[in-house]
Amino acid sequence: MKINQFKSTKTSNKKRKRVGRGSGSGLGKTAGRGVKGQKSRSGVSINGFEGGQMPLYRRLPKRGFKNHFKKKIQNVSFDKLNIIVTKYKIKEDSIKEVDLFNMKIFNKSKGKLKLLNVGKIEKPISLEISYASKEAIKSIEKAGGKINILEK
Repeated sequence: MKINQFKSTKTSNKKRKRVGRGSGSGLGKTAGRGVKGQKSRSGVSINGFEGGQMPLYRRLPKRGFKNHFKKKIQNVSFDKLNIIVTKYKIKEDSIKEVDLFNMKIFNKSKGKLKLLNVGKIEKPISLEISYASKEAIKSIEKAGGKINILEK
């Protein structure tokens, strides 16, 4: 197959209307906008205006809610912790949330850390973190590690 044998995949052969190109084109002079008035000018800001009738966006009820006081929390699993320990060569006996933020492993602006019981714990670890689930605390203590929760 050669490049001149390709067929166009274009579905419509309709050409764009060229307005304001003389009276012979059928869309000359006012270019289909009528005569005078706000809508004939450029920069019309009348979208949503319904001639004095209550506009649709005001007739419909407000929906949803955004809690501005919501706590930002990032989830940390045991799998993630194992990867961090091997990749960044952190000692298992002293993993602190502050150090994880300082090493830029986690972004401080996205919130504090919460340990979840996801995955398996390979070695006994000593951890200092803001939040932890009950099951995660149990599994760390079962493996022989310690956990210090900063906020209660």
